[in-house]
Amino acid sequence: MLGFFKERRRKAVRGRPFPPAWEGILSENVPYFGRLAPEDQDELRGLVLIFLDEKRFEGCGGLDVDDEIRVTIAAQACILLLNRASDVYPDLEVVLVYPSTYVDRRPRTIEGGIVVEDGETRLGESWGRGVVVLAWDAVLRGAADVRDGHNVVLHEFAHQLDTEDGAADGAPVLPKRAAYGPWARVLGAAYDGLLRDLASGDRTVIDSYGAKNPAEFFAVVTEAFFERPRALRARHPALYEQMRDFYQQDPAELSC
Repeated sequence: MLGFFKERRRKAVRGRPFPPAWEGILSENVPYFGRLAPEDQDELRGLVLIFLDEKRFEGCGGLDVDDEIRVTIAAQACILLLNRASDVYPDLEVVLVYPSTYVDRRPRTIEGGIVVEDGETRLGESWGRGVVVLAWDAVLRGAADVRDGHNVVLHEFAHQLDTEDGAADGAPVLPKRAAYGPWARVLGAAYDGLLRDLASGDRTVIDSYGAKNPAEFFAVVTEAFFERPRALRARHPALYEQMRDFYQQDPAELSC
């Protein structure tokens, strides 16, 4: 019953006019939007309306959150949902936005079980308690260059997808049980290949940060899939196919 009312409310939200000012923000700040087919652009607008209706934004470090910030972040996050059956990041409650690189002073445990509070500089984080944290200047940089392989919003929201099943393990919720075996084999082999390439000093399409663990591997491969799709497809065709099937998009075939 709750699902029925949610879908009815979301249908009404999708039916709202998309503000012209927001359209301008998409054109100016999210170049990927202009590469999409008209029907995908329409779907993305609807997803943005739902995202902004349901998720809170809070400014940190003195930042005042305005529509430019909200729409720019929401649009990039919703790119990952196009053409897919999704509940629009059901675990996410709030997006915290800093003006620039920030220091995470939460206690962390290092080798030997030692707890330290030295603080780490960050561009973004995805917490398991309904929170995504982003640095606004990094958001703009990541969106502006759609070919550099780096996009903090895609990265952190890939983590949100990964943890929808309760585990940050590089395996998001897949549409069929039979898909998990090929996913594990292909991504596992690509992850091992990245470790070997880095150990031997070879150049890689996938960012070295993906070697940290399978969860980070999935997040950086998501960045490469949308930002360096042709290079990823050429170097890792089986991996590209898995990502294409999951995201139901084929960015390598989009016009530049």
